[in-house]
Amino acid sequence: LYFDADGNLFRSRFFEAVMNSHARLTYAKVGAMLLDGDPALCAEYAAVLPHLHDLYGLYQLLHTARAERGAIDFDTVETRFRFDDQGKLAAIEPMVRHDAHKVIEECMLAANVAAARHLLRHKMPALYRIHEKPSAQKLTDLSEFLGELGLRLEGGESPTAKDYANLLDRVKVRPDFHVIQVVLLRSMMQAVYSDNNVGHFGLAFPAYAHFTSPIRRYPDLMVHRAIKHLLSGEALEAFDYTHQHLTAMGEHCSATERRADDATRDAADTLKCEYMLDKVGESFDGVISGVNSFGIFVELDGIYVSGLVHITALDYDYFHFDPIGHRLTGERTGRVYRLGDTLRVKVAAVSIDDRKIDFILAEKIEGPGKGRGGAGKGDRRPRKASGKGGKAEAGPSARTDGGGGRRKRRRNKG
Repeated sequence: LYFDADGNLFRSRFFEAVMNSHARLTYAKVGAMLLDGDPALCAEYAAVLPHLHDLYGLYQLLHTARAERGAIDFDTVETRFRFDDQGKLAAIEPMVRHDAHKVIEECMLAANVAAARHLLRHKMPALYRIHEKPSAQKLTDLSEFLGELGLRLEGGESPTAKDYANLLDRVKVRPDFHVIQVVLLRSMMQAVYSDNNVGHFGLAFPAYAHFTSPIRRYPDLMVHRAIKHLLSGEALEAFDYTHQHLTAMGEHCSATERRADDATRDAADTLKCEYMLDKVGESFDGVISGVNSFGIFVELDGIYVSGLVHITALDYDYFHFDPIGHRLTGERTGRVYRLGDTLRVKVAAVSIDDRKIDFILAEKIEGPGKGRGGAGKGDRRPRKASGKGGKAEAGPSARTDGGGGRRKRRRNKG
């Protein structure tokens, strides 16, 4: 890959090769050298250190170009599990990403773009990683939500990724930044594989493909096959895969990716439920991470575990569900439960088999008023939720998606 002084990719060359890792560097080692100047590591890897500094300089150019291009960068938290010597889950911790990770990420993005450009330039049938712009309905819902906060997404009926990025930048100092970011993220479409290149909205690339991981991702292997066919000099018509093959393959790989994500979530949910088993009865502070007609999901501070406070565990009231405003509002008390609100909850039940966690409110909320409310002792009316999203009548406590928390789409992983 060849870059100019502004970090623009202006040329690429593809050829068959074998990669040998001589230094066998890790993210931790590279971070210690580039960011901390660790003297022992710098001495041990003196032969490659100049190349690392060159690469770091390129990363800074690419990172600047990414911001100028308007690529969306959602500030989401991914977690990892730490186990003790007995194999029991000891802690759930946020994954720390430093510049060593970002150097590789930017280089991978550049390689993926180069592969997509190469395929397009030669009119080679292949699988692209596409991310379509948000649908008209999602944009309408988003506009209504932002309007309530006095905000506006620029771009009218066809906003660009840069419009999203600019809005995120404007609101990052607001106390409700997390809420706005979640709603913006949920307005996006899901990235998929297709032989019809429509660009990648979130990354702001006109053409993008997955090329860098052929040993673990089948679409990448297909891109390698397409490029190797070009290198062979054979006619495009001689390629083993037709348009029909690639269309079916794109749909299959997209579905398989979603299934793999679900399996990963299920495994994480099981571990989180196991972690919370001995915490039944304990109280925690948390943030409402999801609102539905049947209750609210709360993510606990510091331990990244979510559970459901079912509608039947809320105040004695009729609750109206507003899917646009992401809130439940008590008809009688005026009590509002809204995405991003803080709550103190108690762990009521944990089911490893179902991978679900139940919470109840840890403190009874007394008195009507904005954002607060409570039923009098004599009030025993049934509770329900109603609104655009449908009705949820009072019933037995239900557990839904508790262990895993928010179902988060990946941060524009491409």
